[in-house]
Amino acid sequence: MARTRLSLRRLLAAGLTVAATAAAALFATAAPASAATVAGIDVSNWQGSINWTSVRNSGIEFAFIKATEGTSYKDPSFNTNYPNAYYAGVIRGAYHFARPNLSGGAAQADFLANNGGAWSADSRTLPAALDLEANPYSGGYCYGLTTSGMRTWISDFLNRYKARTSRYAVIYTTTSWWNQCTGSWTGPWANHPLWIARWASSPGTLPAGASVWSFWQYTSTGSVSGISGNVDRNYWNGDRTRLIALANNTA
Repeated sequence: MARTRLSLRRLLAAGLTVAATAAAALFATAAPASAATVAGIDVSNWQGSINWTSVRNSGIEFAFIKATEGTSYKDPSFNTNYPNAYYAGVIRGAYHFARPNLSGGAAQADFLANNGGAWSADSRTLPAALDLEANPYSGGYCYGLTTSGMRTWISDFLNRYKARTSRYAVIYTTTSWWNQCTGSWTGPWANHPLWIARWASSPGTLPAGASVWSFWQYTSTGSVSGISGNVDRNYWNGDRTRLIALANNTA
């Protein structure tokens, strides 16, 4: 994601893959990447001032916008980006950068829900995303947690977010990180949409147990009208009708 782009670039240079999946209720089979034409972006304070009307007019239909990190950091641009994306007609969702070595999963889910990650059935609000990737700070690749400890942390976050919002959070992760740091855990994929962040020509191998991806972050060096400099570009694995169904929880 935006605050950890250098870390991700090092990972991808080492040949790591990423993956994401949707709930089985939404998708029966994986669609080819060529069929995923609903365009999106993800942004944070790193993108500076954004003209969301220009973004929407350029063909961008959805965006994940950084809201929080750990239990003390709120992205300073979130309160501007989140409503402005909505009013420009962009289907948007918040995302939380996980810091599993700093506090419990439930506490971080509460921080997200209290600071922009709540949900409403308004056709333009996606369930929030949990950003799980290599630790860009000190503390080790897997934040110093064992695989069982990481599974517990993730479960606590997902369960609390579901209790607070009634929605299953999206999970953003890489295949390599997930398989190493969770011990190839398959638990979440029956319900939680999975978001790939593989900067390549295809989504690649999915994490253990994942059968299909929902969102694919395919580049970190995209360009979009209304944003100065590089921006992460994404695809949704379906058409706009299905994206709105995910937003409204009506699938």
